[in-house]
Amino acid sequence: MKDNFSNNSAAYALFRPNYPDTVFRHILQFVTTRNNAWDCATGNGQAAKELAAHFTTVYATDISENQISNAVQKDNIIYKIEPAEKTGFPGNFFDLVVVAQAIHWFNFDQFYSEVKRTTKEGGVLAIIGYGNIETDGELNKSIKHFYTKIVGPYWDKERRYIDESYQTIPFPFAELTATTPLLKYEWTFEQLTGYFNTWSAVQHYIKANNENPVATFSGELKNAWKNERTREFSFPILMRIGRIHK
Repeated sequence: MKDNFSNNSAAYALFRPNYPDTVFRHILQFVTTRNNAWDCATGNGQAAKELAAHFTTVYATDISENQISNAVQKDNIIYKIEPAEKTGFPGNFFDLVVVAQAIHWFNFDQFYSEVKRTTKEGGVLAIIGYGNIETDGELNKSIKHFYTKIVGPYWDKERRYIDESYQTIPFPFAELTATTPLLKYEWTFEQLTGYFNTWSAVQHYIKANNENPVATFSGELKNAWKNERTREFSFPILMRIGRIHK
């Protein structure tokens, strides 16, 4: 599993989109018992926070100590610094495993073996994420240009799984019906550029060129913004849900 986010964990916690309650309600309809949940690659604990309202205990893991240090704190969330593919959890322990916006970084075979080992018979694995940001007009064209042309060469190869809406990842489980709502936000210009600065491709660009492409490109983005206080943005939800049978 790659760690592209430790150096920018505070911004990640501040500017990354949150998942709506409808996403978790949809997943939870398939979960028969709610004792232990695992939020794998928890990042700043977005998913763990939501799961904590429904499970006795939520175990949230990440390989980034910096991410966990910026994570949401709840009495029933236990954070651990561990890789997705090899943990210290006992077998047949979890009712639900959730991976939010991270499955594309994993070694699929090793992670799925760990899921089968640690999850109860009939438990659930839910893979969720969000696709590329969308808006309207010239601003949408500018964002797409920034995504594909400016920082496009700096995306890790695993990014293609996001572009392909997680439909091309291996998924060797009995698949359950997923829902795909839209995340919608009213953002200021500062929130938009703050979000761009959390992109791994932007961080790779900075390392390679010693300059921030968001700052360089912000003039064109600002022109396309049209001096409005906020603009509406949306993200498509990505989701795969599977039942674990051993």
